[in-house]
Amino acid sequence: MRSGDVELDAFDSKILEVLASDGRTSITSLAKQVGLSKSPTQMRLRRLEAQGVIKGYKAMLDPVRLGLDHVAFIEVKLNDTREAALKAFNAAVRQLPEIEQAHMIASNFDYLLKVRTSSMASYRVVLGEKISTLPHVASTSTFVVMEAVKEFGGEG
Repeated sequence: MRSGDVELDAFDSKILEVLASDGRTSITSLAKQVGLSKSPTQMRLRRLEAQGVIKGYKAMLDPVRLGLDHVAFIEVKLNDTREAALKAFNAAVRQLPEIEQAHMIASNFDYLLKVRTSSMASYRVVLGEKISTLPHVASTSTFVVMEAVKEFGGEG
């Protein structure tokens, strides 16, 4: 299978599938699940890392248990969409920890942000004091999440 500029065979695809499900699996367990011995599995894993297919490993935290169960999606319309304005907006967005995801959108608005806070009150502060003051923001529209049905490639 060709993925971007990297050739992936069935073993590579299986390695990625297993690691996406359990990034902490041991090399022995990974090799067994893939159907290879340890050495070839380890070599393939190192190659996938070196090629940038595997960008890293991290702990997936439960935001609800951390008190961050208020989720909102915000449509953002900019008053300037020239390259310098987009770069300024992008850089400012990266500085706000409450913004979990930010995507430039081809639509009647420019960006879609996923924002996670502890409550509606804290969200109002983030929107009013942080997001609305980002460079070139002309307007925003908020959609509050009632229930996460699917997140992180699995259940909500």
